[in-house]
Order: sequence, then C-alpha cells, then structure tokens
Amino acid sequence: MNKIRIVLIEDHDLTRVGIRMALLQKEEIEIVGEAANAVEGLKMLKMVQPDIAIVDIGLPDKDGIELTREFKASENGDQLETKVLILTLQDNKEAVLAAFAAGADSYCMKDIKFDNLLEAVRVTYDGNAWIDPAIARIVLQQAQQNPHQPDNVAADRKYLGSHPDSPENQENPQSYALTERELEVLQLIVEGCSNALIAERLYITIGTVKTHVRNILNKLCADDRTQAAVRALRSGLVG
Repeated sequence: MNKIRIVLIEDHDLTRVGIRMALLQKEEIEIVGEAANAVEGLKMLKMVQPDIAIVDIGLPDKDGIELTREFKASENGDQLETKVLILTLQDNKEAVLAAFAAGADSYCMKDIKFDNLLEAVRVTYDGNAWIDPAIARIVLQQAQQNPHQPDNVAADRKYLGSHPDSPENQENPQSYALTERELEVLQLIVEGCSNALIAERLYITIGTVKTHVRNILNKLCADDRTQAAVRALRSGLVG
C-alpha cells in the first residue's frame, strides 16, 4: 500500500511535533518534510512534491494563504499533485474564503480531534475537499449574504458546486427524497464523521454506510461529501 506522503509547514515547534506524532500513529502516513516558515516550506514542497501539505496560516514570514497561492500557481499541469490542507485557529469568513480562493483543498481547525484530522487527510488524499462543519456554515452564510459578489465566485463554485442562485441550490428539501436513515447519515457527514464512526454510531456496517453515502451524493447531485454537507445545510435538510 502506498503511503500518504505529507509535509508539515508550521512555525510552532510543539504544534508541529504533536501533529507529526499523531499522524505517524498510522502506518499509511509518512512525514517527508517539515518547515517552520513559508520560504522554506515553499522550497520543500517544490523539491519533495508530497501528496499533502499541511499548512498553518500564521507563518512568521508570509501567511499560509499566500504560500498556497504561490505554490498552486507554480504547479506544472499534471506533474504536481500536492493537495493543501490548511490547519489554523482562524475561523473567520475572510480567512476561510481567502484560503479557498488561493486554492486550498481542505480546511481544518487546530483543535480538530485526531480521528477527524486523519479523516481529513484521507479525504484530501482521495481528491476531495474536507472542511469542518463550522467552516461549511461560514461558506454557506457568505454565499447567502453576497450571492453576486465576484470575490466569492471561486470559493462558491468549488465548495457549493455551482452558483448559489442556480435552480439545483434553490430546490425544496423534500425534492431530494432522502430516507430517514440517509438523513441520519447526512447529519453525521455534516458533523465531520468518518464512515467508520458513522457505522459505529448507527450500528450498521461500513459497507452499508458507503451505500448510504453513495445514494446521498446521487440524490443531492453532489460530487463529494463536502459539497453534500454544504448543500444539506443550504437546503435545511440538517441543522
């Protein structure tokens, strides 16, 4: 099995060590580099080309959003496949939307539980976006308040899946026709639960969870779990 190769870019030594120790508990993960500032981090990303870069926003020389923007701009076609997972204490909408617009693939809070961080890494590695439920609400709220604001277009399209005024986002919740069990699964998806955790909470098998998730994505016309979560919040399917 190929390991998930990760670079950590975090200026606080204790935080960086904590993240490293937590992730290395899983054999599927390999830490291939670390940096304490944006300049070193950018050089390392270009040299090592990891699967995922976990980047802190509050770097001393340049914030993680600018680092993400520069790195994404430097990607050469399909040669680089590095995904960026922003890890930060900032949950204000300006920081969130700026990170999305810069090309971040996922966004997590530093107080995230280990199981959720691991899930975020796995989801990001698979090519999907992972965002905390609180962050999903921020994106949703911003889209509802400023549906025509140009600065939000990149974030809205990436994380809502379409223009917020499009017919599919204005559908009546009943039109999705989710079953009671699918709504329970959807609620847990919005809360950031992994398939394993959903199976544990609902006393069903992981295979059954995967089937429910697949049906939910189809019914919500969503490409991934994050898009489904945002669409569910927007339509009022879950609280």
